[in-house]
Amino acid sequence: MDHDHRAARHVQRHHHRAALHAGRVRRPHPQRGQRPGRLPRAGAGGRVTRHLLVIGAQRSGTTYLHSLLEAHPAIAMAQPSRPEPKVFLSDELTDRGLDWYRATYFAHVADETVLGDKSTSYIEDPLAPARAARMLGVPFVVALLRDPVTRAVSNWRFSTDNGFENRGLVEALTDCLDEAAAGEWDRATTSVSPFAYLVRGRYADHLRPWLDAFPQTSHVLFTDELLGDPAVIRRLYADLGVDPGFVPPGRDEVVNESEEPAPDLPEELLRRLREYFADSDDALARLCGRRPPWTSDGGSDTHGAD
Repeated sequence: MDHDHRAARHVQRHHHRAALHAGRVRRPHPQRGQRPGRLPRAGAGGRVTRHLLVIGAQRSGTTYLHSLLEAHPAIAMAQPSRPEPKVFLSDELTDRGLDWYRATYFAHVADETVLGDKSTSYIEDPLAPARAARMLGVPFVVALLRDPVTRAVSNWRFSTDNGFENRGLVEALTDCLDEAAAGEWDRATTSVSPFAYLVRGRYADHLRPWLDAFPQTSHVLFTDELLGDPAVIRRLYADLGVDPGFVPPGRDEVVNESEEPAPDLPEELLRRLREYFADSDDALARLCGRRPPWTSDGGSDTHGAD
C-alpha cells in the first residue's frame, strides 16, 4: 500500500463505521439483463457458488481487499489476477459464456463457494453491469472507495513509477483540473488511461449504473474503514455467506506500495481539488445514505493502496 498522507493534508483519522450496503431492494429487472433464480448457482459437485465482482476503484486498496478475500478458504479469486480479467469490458469476451469464464479464471477452484473477480476498470464502464448480468445473473458487487484526492496522488505515483508520467504532481493535477473545467476528457480511454487522475474519483457518476443494475447485491466500502476497523472485513465475509470468524493473515501488511515519493500539495491546489470533488462527494453521500469519511474535515491521511 502507498503512504500518501504528505500529499493529501488536512485529513482525518479512521472512522470506525460499518461497511455500507449501497443498494435498495428491488426485484430483478429483465430489461437490464437480470434473471431471477441465478443466485446462487450449483457448481461442480453440487456445491452452491456465487460470483463476486470487485469493481474498483483503481488505487483505492483493491489489491489489499483482494488479499483478504483470497485468504478466506471459502473464496476463490480469479487466476491469474494480473492482468486483471476485465471480461465485462468486452462484449466479445462476455459472449464466450459462463463455462468459458469459469474454465479460464477458476479452473483452480476446489470446494470454494464464492468465485471472485477483481477488475478495477469495471466501475468506469457503464456497459459492464449489463454484460455481467448477461453472464452471471445477479453477482455480488463490491466497490472500494478512497478519498479522491489521495487516490489521485496515488494514481500519479503509479503512473510515474511505471514510466507513463513525466510531469510533476502539481503540474499533472493542475492540468487535469483545467481539462476538467473545459470538459476535455475522452471517456473511451477511461479503462486504460494512466492520466485520468481526477475523473476516476468522481465515484457517484461511475457507481450509478452498478447500483441501478444490482440494487440488492451492491456494497460500497471505504478504504479508511477497511484499513481501520477489522469488523468491516468480517461483515463482508458474513454478507458473502462465508465464515465471518476467519482472521486473514497479514492483515496489516503493505500491499502494492508505490516507490515514487509524493510531494506536498500546495494549499490553493488542495482547495481547488476539494472544490472539484464537492458535488460528486455530495452525490455519493445521497447514493450511500451517509457522508464519505473523507468529507468530515477535508480529507484523510490513511495508508494508501492500489
